[in-house]
Amino acid sequence: MAEGNVAPAHPSATVVLVRDADDGLEVLLVRRNAKLTFHGGAWVFPGGRIDPSDHLPELPDDLPAAARRAAVRELREEASLELDIESLRAISRWVTPEILPKRFDTWFFLAPATNYDVVVDGGEIHEFRWTAPRDALRDQREGTIELPPPTFVTLNDLARCADVAGALETLSVGEPRPFRPRICNIEGGACSLYEGDAGYDGLDPDAPGARHRLWILKSGWRYEREY
Repeated sequence: MAEGNVAPAHPSATVVLVRDADDGLEVLLVRRNAKLTFHGGAWVFPGGRIDPSDHLPELPDDLPAAARRAAVRELREEASLELDIESLRAISRWVTPEILPKRFDTWFFLAPATNYDVVVDGGEIHEFRWTAPRDALRDQREGTIELPPPTFVTLNDLARCADVAGALETLSVGEPRPFRPRICNIEGGACSLYEGDAGYDGLDPDAPGARHRLWILKSGWRYEREY
């Protein structure tokens, strides 16, 4: 898209809701209506756009506060779950690349679940599942579910955690990590470069040095990050 015609990035928020199960950490995923134009049929974390009503009257320009309120509201609307806003931990912020026609500026919040009785809205959301992150990644590899890149990357991070306490300790340290992907077309697919990757500034996936990227290949996806 030519400079000056870049689509605006709509502010939004999402909740990465986790719980401890008999076999370890589980996360809530919901499936978007297949008829939706944006990631229709994909499995995602509950979330959506920040509405004007999410902004506090006394803090109209406080986007992080509005994002928290939106995250709690969207979880209620999509999954019928209530969540204490104070339990939200900001872990990342994803901004859609400028080359894409539909863009979002999304705050990702991690939170422990206090209620597991999910009821989806039947409109935008058609299904839900509590799943181990590694199982969701396996299903994506086998082609039985679709995951957007931010969901895929977050699940990779969660797969390193044994339980809720470990996830909170590992993912919510310091400021939320920024993700402003830069996409390189390569043989067999694409490479999405993130801040911290040696090739990020020069848009060069072959640049020697640190790695922080997602390989989006026809043969399979792979998240590569030096921790």
